[in-house]
Amino acid sequence: MSRIKDFKVTHEAVNPQDTFSAGDTVTGTVTFTLTKETKVKSLLVKLKGDANVHWTEGSGDDKSRPKELCTVLPQGAHSFTFELKFPQGDFPSSFKGEYGKIVYILEAKMSRSWRMASNAQKELKFVSKSFSLPGQVAVCCPQSGSVDKNVGVFSKEKVRMSATIDKNICSPGDTLFVVATISNSSSKTMRAKFNLLQTAVYRASGSTTSSEISLCKMAGDNIPLNSEETVSCQLKVPDDAIYTLHNCEILSVDYCVKVYLDISFAIDPEVVFPLNIVPSGFANLHPGQAMGPYPAGAVGAPSYSDFPPPAFPTAPNPTQQLNPTSGYNQWPQQPAPYGYPNAAFPPVPYQAPTAPPMFQQGEQPPNYMPLSLPSHDTVGRTGSDDAELQKEHK
Repeated sequence: MSRIKDFKVTHEAVNPQDTFSAGDTVTGTVTFTLTKETKVKSLLVKLKGDANVHWTEGSGDDKSRPKELCTVLPQGAHSFTFELKFPQGDFPSSFKGEYGKIVYILEAKMSRSWRMASNAQKELKFVSKSFSLPGQVAVCCPQSGSVDKNVGVFSKEKVRMSATIDKNICSPGDTLFVVATISNSSSKTMRAKFNLLQTAVYRASGSTTSSEISLCKMAGDNIPLNSEETVSCQLKVPDDAIYTLHNCEILSVDYCVKVYLDISFAIDPEVVFPLNIVPSGFANLHPGQAMGPYPAGAVGAPSYSDFPPPAFPTAPNPTQQLNPTSGYNQWPQQPAPYGYPNAAFPPVPYQAPTAPPMFQQGEQPPNYMPLSLPSHDTVGRTGSDDAELQKEHK
């Protein structure tokens, strides 16, 4: 029976969301209870990240030494504090999808001679500070599109839909306003539907697969034959939606809003608007402002209070409301703001954080560090071999 009981690792939150970003310091405690006096070879705490479907374990902890030193810990409860720092870098945000995941783990390991190591893990939520949108303009602006479709094999009946969305860049918790004008010159009834989609693409060994989930969808009333209707809706971006992810080679996450017509016994015509989900400060960018990483030295994960309010002004109410439809989100009970003023959006200056850099450029903090085991249960660096600083590169 193992002498080590209740081996745990905990950490202190640096913000209300309990998230971490590059440059943040993780402060925590390793606790355990010994039923008997025990010789301990090493106690290590490390941060590791994995972007894969399965974990890949390295061999950095098995580094050989010319001699083996052990520390004797007495019976009873023990507690060791530690501090680890996320290095500065372009690391992707935490994500879990159908075929893959990106996770960050805080791991503690106690090693003893001729015994199985004791392990404890704690998953951390990591939020990237870098947002690269290749091939796209990092300016928040409306989008428009249209589609025509012939309905019927032997007839010349036609359906036309024009759609507009108020923005191409948004943040978690934002509301998207969408308007669609449908000209139904056919003998069929149809209904407009709106869907906010998240698409994840997974790449491995030359193969690619993807998964798609709906984050918010709504539907309008039936549009009679030989008629023209204008419908509008509001799509709420979930508060826990992760940001658009393009800085991982084997996994990417994108978003879009699909507006389409549900026509019986026909291929549905659709208009697709690409959408980027970014922190609230970046969602207010205008022409002349660049999208890039957070300023160096910003401590903690981004919070909505750190950035200016949205730049889009309140617009007049829509002229038409849709009724709820079974299987879709309920329409708002009160009129929703929508519209696009002709005036240019007022610029909102970005206010950079004033916190000093956590460490100088070029300095590479270790991915993990050993905890020395002095008799008074405190963590520190000493000149002994068992407290030698180890670095792991994955």
